Amino acid sequence: MTIQNNQNLSLGAHYEQVAGKFRAIFQRIAEGALEREKNRILPYEPIQWLKQAGFGAVRVPVAFGGDGVSQRQLFQLLIELAKADSNVVQALRGHFAFVEDRLNAHKTEPQTLWFERFVKGDLVGNAWTEIGNVEIGDVATRVTESQSGNLVVNGQKYYSTGTIFADWIDLFAFDETTNQHVIAAVSTQVEGIHIVDDWDGFGQKTTGSGTLKIDNVQIARDHILPFQERFKYQTAFYQVVHLATLAGIAQNAVEVFTHEVRKRTRIFSHGNAELVRNDAQILQVIGKASAQAYAAEAIALSTADALDQAYLSHFQNDENTELQANDSAELASSQGQVVISELVLNLTTELFNALGASASTTEKQLDRFWRNARVVSSHNPLIYKQKVIGDWVVNQAPLPYVWQIGNSPVLNQKEIAA
Repeated sequence: MTIQNNQNLSLGAHYEQVAGKFRAIFQRIAEGALEREKNRILPYEPIQWLKQAGFGAVRVPVAFGGDGVSQRQLFQLLIELAKADSNVVQALRGHFAFVEDRLNAHKTEPQTLWFERFVKGDLVGNAWTEIGNVEIGDVATRVTESQSGNLVVNGQKYYSTGTIFADWIDLFAFDETTNQHVIAAVSTQVEGIHIVDDWDGFGQKTTGSGTLKIDNVQIARDHILPFQERFKYQTAFYQVVHLATLAGIAQNAVEVFTHEVRKRTRIFSHGNAELVRNDAQILQVIGKASAQAYAAEAIALSTADALDQAYLSHFQNDENTELQANDSAELASSQGQVVISELVLNLTTELFNALGASASTTEKQLDRFWRNARVVSSHNPLIYKQKVIGDWVVNQAPLPYVWQIGNSPVLNQKEIAA
């Protein structure tokens, strides 16, 4: 593959050198994770530590002050971070997707300003989904022109993951002045931005995934980005963040349950050893879970390789090659989701067989691994992923790069008829 201006691309770095900059921070994050989980404390400090250390710029090319890591290396870092606290990775998901979009946009338009912002520490939150009476295919958040001639944004979002910690918002909207769907890159520091921490999920509690209200927020034209120009492998990228999160959850669960087994002194009269740590059946439980966690990481990183190929193909100027690479990335991420979700949900349940009823105490929060994995695995329904994979395999049906969720139009028709 021949690519021009390699110095402007992020093709990979020395992983241990890059990871070494952040591992002490990951450890600090891990030390407070249980307390944040028990008391639903949002990770403002941990995210600030990462900001200050330049974690949000690891994918920015070296020529612009970043680390230039590949996507495989990015997701390897995210697995390490998810092992420390999976909520933090989820909160940064929108940021790294926006960075990836700007990396792709750099092919045709210099993104120096955004790269400088990322290197400075700026983070981007996500705000795409609307709830309430919004029909599928529609978006109520709008860009309009005010009477004074300024462009303004109005709307409300839910699942605005990470926005409460961010400097910018990756906001999906409809631009009435150009009649197209857009991404509005809105500062969180301007008047008219209201962020509410009302996410009430039973897992991933501290990701800042609540309500965002945008009230007459002014925006410059150059911060309105046509959605049709969004990077093509975005759905796969978003999904692989989930896969990395799940892999980190799995590793953390195995580590914590192993620690509990090692220190356990109570045994059952019909067990197999005088100490739980020597009981063959308990070792079997831990061994299987460890193997499942290993497989989850291996699959996640393999899907990341497909994303790297999609990124590189964008700069090769061959539409067919790029299409094939994007199809491969979408398929790999979908297949990975199906397998990793089942692996991690299984291991975070079966690990309880290694301990007694005391493992259910809320003080230890051992259920957090399953709860967090269950919520992450619910974002993109597994049954639909299985269906689109099967349709591709059997019928070569196109894979859905972009999909939406919203109210069924049938419901509105019934209301009108009534």
